[in-house]
Amino acid sequence: MYDFVVVGVGPTGARFARRAAEKGFDVLALEKGRIGKPLACSGHVSTDVWEFTGPGARETLFQNEIHGARFHVGGPHSDAYPFYKREVASNVIDRVGLDRHLADLACEAGADVRERHTVTEVCERRDRVEVVVSGPDGTDRFEARMLAGCDGPRSRVRDELELPQPGELLHGVLAFSDEGDHADFVDVHLTAPTFFAWRIPRGEAGVEYGLAAPPGVQVTKHFEELVDGYEIDVSHRCSGAIPIGPPDRVTSRRTFLLGDAAAQTKPFTGGGILYGMTCADHAAREIDPERPATLAAYEHAWRDDLEREMELGHLIRRAYSLSEPVQHVGLGALSGEIGVHMDRPTSLASPAHLKALLSRLRP
Repeated sequence: MYDFVVVGVGPTGARFARRAAEKGFDVLALEKGRIGKPLACSGHVSTDVWEFTGPGARETLFQNEIHGARFHVGGPHSDAYPFYKREVASNVIDRVGLDRHLADLACEAGADVRERHTVTEVCERRDRVEVVVSGPDGTDRFEARMLAGCDGPRSRVRDELELPQPGELLHGVLAFSDEGDHADFVDVHLTAPTFFAWRIPRGEAGVEYGLAAPPGVQVTKHFEELVDGYEIDVSHRCSGAIPIGPPDRVTSRRTFLLGDAAAQTKPFTGGGILYGMTCADHAAREIDPERPATLAAYEHAWRDDLEREMELGHLIRRAYSLSEPVQHVGLGALSGEIGVHMDRPTSLASPAHLKALLSRLRP
């Protein structure tokens, strides 16, 4: 019997598998396809990502440095309101490469990582969890003291155990163009209903274009308008769901959810790489597979760390739906140098941000 079976080997699942294996636990991590594929997530992350990687990762995964963002109320040719930092604010990385790198770290720590293994059934018992898996060699059954559901926004683990659903699932679309672009600003367009569209320069790797919106919105139509506005041809299109709003419970008797499966994402961007890996660290630190009661400590720890950030993130997102005249006034008044951390809305009250605001008042 394993101590943990981890379902899903994206950044969150790989991070938890690594941390649990480093503590000496027997870990089996299962990915239904090839690790990192299909791509369904942006590679724009805060520089904190390097705290979760191994030696030499930046040299192989890094694509571009970003200092700020230009916000547009309309399309590519509309007025832009820049928000920027003097130091590097974020990085653009090889997203597929990140998944593979983190999975390799989990293997090096002692986790048994297997691709092309799809979980089809989950059953919780009093003293264990049983999973039925379809793999290259047929059907297998594994047992573990605990199960980590890291299998994304449409989590099979969550559904099998009838755990609560995320508050909402947005529909996101990504596509890429091949022209090199080393610019250090991303472009954000507040044109998608209740969310936004984006353009991210990826250095020699090209440019990423994306858009997300709630169900019922004509996402493809809005996305075509975005790329037509930039007068560019795109390829390598992909799409996926973006969970927003974690439920009030992400654990059951012997199972816990992590990352997108638990909607541990930023409500104002949909990004979940850093939040998910942060929660994986909380889980590895708090959960003892021999003691199911420790699941409550995990629930408390991750919410204590991120709940306030998510609440403020929801408030920021509301501004996306303000009328255009109000958005113009607000962006015009607030644009300029900032000291905000892209993953931590509470940094709006940080000394770094207050210093940046005061610098604008100097003659």
